[in-house]
Amino acid sequence: MDQTLRQLGELLLGAVPTVILLATLYILYTFLVHRPLTAVLAERRSRTQGAMEKARADIAAAEARTADYEQRLREARQKVFKNQEARRQQATQSRTQAVQQARSRAQEQVKQARVGMEEDKRQAMSKLQSDAARLATDIVRTVLRPMASPSQVGGQ
Repeated sequence: MDQTLRQLGELLLGAVPTVILLATLYILYTFLVHRPLTAVLAERRSRTQGAMEKARADIAAAEARTADYEQRLREARQKVFKNQEARRQQATQSRTQAVQQARSRAQEQVKQARVGMEEDKRQAMSKLQSDAARLATDIVRTVLRPMASPSQVGGQ
């Protein structure tokens, strides 16, 4: 057993330079490769995250501008519709006024025509009465006239 322990001691003693070499390699790896690689990866991650956050901010800003544009477009459409409605109402009022004026002129013309027709009727009635009186007088003269001789009838 002594010999086994001695061999084991020699093995451990022979492994000391390997352990030192491995520890040195680990330290060198940590300082030369692992830390710079971790720093680069962290910077890459931060840049990627920053770019993604910037992209999200840009998308949000674009959506806000789009919403503002759509709101202004809706307002402009409403303004156009209101203007059109005001023009329609104004045209309707103008039409209504024109119709009312035309009706009042037509009613006035009808009144004047009725007055004229009444005047014509009175004149015709008076003429008919005077003609009827004249005809009645002529008829009465003709009937009451003594029978004249044919020579007298032709002489007159």
